[in-house]
Formats: sequence, structure tokens, C-alpha cells
Amino acid sequence: MDEQLVALKSALSRNDVLLEVMSRTASLELPGWYVTAGCLFQTVWNVVTDRSPTSGIKDYDIFYFDSSDLSWDAEDEVIKAAQRAFTGLAADVEIRNEARVHLWYEQKFGVPCPAYDSTEAAIDSFAATTCCLGVRLETDGRWRIYAPHGLSDVFGMVLRPNPVLAPRQVYEAKAERWLQQWPELTVLPWP
Repeated sequence: MDEQLVALKSALSRNDVLLEVMSRTASLELPGWYVTAGCLFQTVWNVVTDRSPTSGIKDYDIFYFDSSDLSWDAEDEVIKAAQRAFTGLAADVEIRNEARVHLWYEQKFGVPCPAYDSTEAAIDSFAATTCCLGVRLETDGRWRIYAPHGLSDVFGMVLRPNPVLAPRQVYEAKAERWLQQWPELTVLPWP
């Protein structure tokens, strides 16, 4: 796993936008934050397939976890602070408080979501295990990497379903979209 962590950091470091997102997010000092999801594994896929590191990346997702205030107003304040922090960056950055997901998830996706107790728990519930990845800069500048399913599928370009929360159609829609950009992917069927 250590070699894969070194390889991950090396691949992600080729995406200058991602590095800037991580740096600016660290300055916000959000509790339990990670840059997560597509911008990470898609950067790796781009590096593995010799594309530009930012090719096909739709946005940069940031998760944080603050259960002290579950109001939309509190999350919106953080979103506005992030918008100011990301001014001038040529990328769409989406930031969400994962302590609030259970309040809106069912309306959006049609299935209930239990309340998370951490950002890691939210990352654990992505539609594909390949997507379960988070990276942040610690206060000392070191990278913290969260990869509960390891990194073999990320580097091997294998999309493996994670049927713990997201419905089958979410997984299949993402797989279809990603196959258009990265036809080298191996998409495993929903169980």
C-alpha cells in the first residue's frame, strides 16, 4: 500500500488545479475536510492513460463535517467563504457539510440516508468503491489520504459498485458518463 500511496501523491501532484484547491481549502480550516470523489480518481485515470491531468474533470468536491449547526444558513456561510477563497480559480468547486446529507438525500435520490458521523462515513457510501477516496493537507503540510478500499482499482481503472446507499441507477449513470471520457475503464456490474 505504501508504494500506491506514493504513486497516488505523485499522480495527484500533476494536477495543479487540485493542488491549488487543496491549499485554499486548508486555509478555510474546516472540520474533517477532504477533497474527494471524481477530481481524485479521474486525475489518476488521466495520468495512467497519458491525458492532461485535468481532462474531463467536471468539478472539485470538498466535504467537511460540522454537526454543531445543521441549518442551511450555516452551510451556506461556509459555501460563501469558499467562493471567496476560490475566486480566480479556473475550476468549479463544490463544498458540502456531510453532517447535513441525511436532511436532503432521500428527496434527491429516492432512498433514505442515515445521518453520517464523519466525513469518512460519507466517503464510504459513494456509488463505487473506486470513488471512495479523500485527500487533504494537514496543518503541518503533510497529506492525509483516506482510501478505505485501497487504491488498486483506482490505478487499474476498475469501477466496482458499492451498493451500501446509492441506487443502482446512480452507479450506472456515472459509469456510462465516465466510459465516454475514459473508454479504458472496466465497469463491473451492479450485484
